Amino acid sequence: MDHAPITPTTTPRSTTPPPVSAPPATAGPAMTARGLAKRFGTTTALAGVDVDLDGGRSLAVMGPSGSGKSTLLHCLAGILVPDAGTVTLRGREVGTLGERERSLLRRRHYGFVFQFGQLLSELPAIENIALPSMLLGANRRQATELAAQWMHSLGLAGMEQRRPGELSGGQAQRVAVARALITGPAVVFADEPTGALDQATGAEVMRVLTETTRAAGAALVVVTHDATVAGWCDESIEMRDGTVVDRGVLR
Repeated sequence: MDHAPITPTTTPRSTTPPPVSAPPATAGPAMTARGLAKRFGTTTALAGVDVDLDGGRSLAVMGPSGSGKSTLLHCLAGILVPDAGTVTLRGREVGTLGERERSLLRRRHYGFVFQFGQLLSELPAIENIALPSMLLGANRRQATELAAQWMHSLGLAGMEQRRPGELSGGQAQRVAVARALITGPAVVFADEPTGALDQATGAEVMRVLTETTRAAGAALVVVTHDATVAGWCDESIEMRDGTVVDRGVLR
């Protein structure tokens, strides 16, 4: 069955100010990585990996356990610092930033969706979504109004006060998608976002994730070992032993 694209009734836009270290919005790819290398002791996790991410496009990173796909995500997201190579976000090299600046960069310019949601169990859904916006300086009213718009656009209206334990797996992941997008990020990173879901629910979450990031103009990186999940993305790379062994355009 065909679905209409998911777009908010009123397009959510962050009202929060960017941190001092925010890179300027420039033409060209949202993010590029060149020659990324990373070792853990004697183990090579990445060996000369190149990545290009365009706004509104999605990339699936595939490979078996130990292939380097999670290490690549962590290096792209500034969680790990590569031993060699560069990561550039909107024309600015992330590796030149200190730890505090990288942390601010992640808050403002990156969104994250995890396998198990990582929602705060003591907060209702609407506050889980609003939290990233408040951390960037928005007042509670602004952040809550924005979160409510996202909940409505993702089919979660009426669930604002439900806590994570009162949501289904698919509903919880929709909350996680809204939380990832509320600050208007340049890149959204999704690490096995359907790994804890059944096939039908996982497909619906991937539809929501790819459509919302595309509509928002954000680049999307999905780490997965599932070819069906990868099929929702525009492009894919296959990793083995820290290197990219195959690239494909899926859409």
